[in-house]
Amino acid sequence: MLWWGHQTRQEALPLMSMSSSTSPYRFVLCVALALLPSTASATESTPLWHADLAEIRQMARMIPGPLPLRVNVIKFAESRRPKNFAVKGLPAEPSVQARTAYQIVYTDGTIMVDTGMDLATHRFFGRGVEEPYFPEAEARVAQALQKANAIIVTHEHGDHIAGLIKSPSFNELAPKAVLTRAQLDTLVNEPQMPELKATPEMAAKLHVIDYADAMAFAPGIALIKAPGHTPGSQMVYVALQSGKELLLAGDVAWHMDGVRLNRGKDAPWIKEPPELMAAELDWLNGLNQTEKNLSIVISHDEDQRRAYIAQGILGDGFE
Repeated sequence: MLWWGHQTRQEALPLMSMSSSTSPYRFVLCVALALLPSTASATESTPLWHADLAEIRQMARMIPGPLPLRVNVIKFAESRRPKNFAVKGLPAEPSVQARTAYQIVYTDGTIMVDTGMDLATHRFFGRGVEEPYFPEAEARVAQALQKANAIIVTHEHGDHIAGLIKSPSFNELAPKAVLTRAQLDTLVNEPQMPELKATPEMAAKLHVIDYADAMAFAPGIALIKAPGHTPGSQMVYVALQSGKELLLAGDVAWHMDGVRLNRGKDAPWIKEPPELMAAELDWLNGLNQTEKNLSIVISHDEDQRRAYIAQGILGDGFE
């Protein structure tokens, strides 16, 4: 057991070495079962939500080891939504929302971000409309989960977590799956759909973490708490060996135009705290303007997915 000191406004964390039972891979992961948030009282000057990229960069370097080599993406399904649903005020023209999962690749292993979903969960999102689903791509996501050294999710909605919760291999995947307390609380008490409900037996098999603002997770990776779209939403910062940086922003926005224009979603079924989402979007908007080495990755932006693959920012497919 190793120990690492202070993160942003939280107690010291145990750093645990996790390994796959079927491979020699080793990762040093922060797996904290209980953290104490800051007891400082909020004041009028305390922002509703804030993140400091300089601190996040420093945090991502605190766990020793080689940095990741690349980040890969797979699209396993699509939803068709008017563009104005994703970005308020844009024309109601047709647009494609990609359903994606990500693989962070090290020299000796991988970490999965988001887990895909089965066809039944996909149909839930179609709201009675049959939309494209790619079984072969979903099978590759399932294979990558089996091979991964660790599994994390940007949030607890079905298109990001059903590939874990509903997997026939849940008992094999759970010991390397790391959820936040807020993510698990949602799955236990108020899941997006009944089929996503986590039983006490399931919950006991998962690693559960909690952190105040940000947390070092593995070499080159930091997690950023970003509640709003869901209570357990988080972003994933990745620093690569090449010097390039990526920020997997989950569903803070549904299209990069939302970040560029600093506008939220306008889908009638979405209920998000507006001030909290505005703070997160404003931060991403500022990063997009000033941090030219940082690529913000929006999970559902099909236009961006294609462009990032063409530019070599994301790898096309899993290893």
